[in-house]
Amino acid sequence: MNDENALLKQALLLDGSPDMIRKFYEGWSHTYDTDLVQDIGYIGPEIVADALCKKVSNHATILDAGCGTGLVGVELLKRKPGLIVDGVDLTPAMLAQSRQKGVYRKLNEADLNSQLTEFAHDFYDGTVSAGVFTNGHVGPNGLDGLIRVTKPGAPIVLTVRDSAWEVDGFKDKIEQLESENRTRTTSVTHSPYHTNEGIYCQLVVLEVV
Repeated sequence: MNDENALLKQALLLDGSPDMIRKFYEGWSHTYDTDLVQDIGYIGPEIVADALCKKVSNHATILDAGCGTGLVGVELLKRKPGLIVDGVDLTPAMLAQSRQKGVYRKLNEADLNSQLTEFAHDFYDGTVSAGVFTNGHVGPNGLDGLIRVTKPGAPIVLTVRDSAWEVDGFKDKIEQLESENRTRTTSVTHSPYHTNEGIYCQLVVLEVV
């Protein structure tokens, strides 16, 4: 196993502890883009940007939840340069990498497991999240915060790694949200995720009720 695969394997074994996640990604932040995009073939940012941009206007205000180094923000503005994109992430070192890309209106540190209580209700025209809802990171209840900050009728687009989809309760959570009339499930698509490793994800598109 090469170093990049070893880092990814280590990431999946994190226990959701904010301190552990911050420490791990602080050490990975400077090589993250190269390791994931070039070596692992990570296409999460591209697939979520494609899906979200089909659902929002050219000048929508978007939240990139768990923005990491800013890969999603770059892909969003490639498709719709007029978008206004805010980013949040748990790790200051990753936010520093995002800031260098110059695509975000503002960037804030936030724990997606905390329900984003510091953000306004019904504020964003769309919310997007790639690579966050996965083993050892943010669990299904992190969706509650995204719903709260996203306007009724607006889309939430996210990836859930296959290895977490059923085992970690994401499938059940999304079914529960629909049964409670909190979201409508527009689509769930089995999609390539790490193309160099044959790893897939569920690309989920929800509409907030």
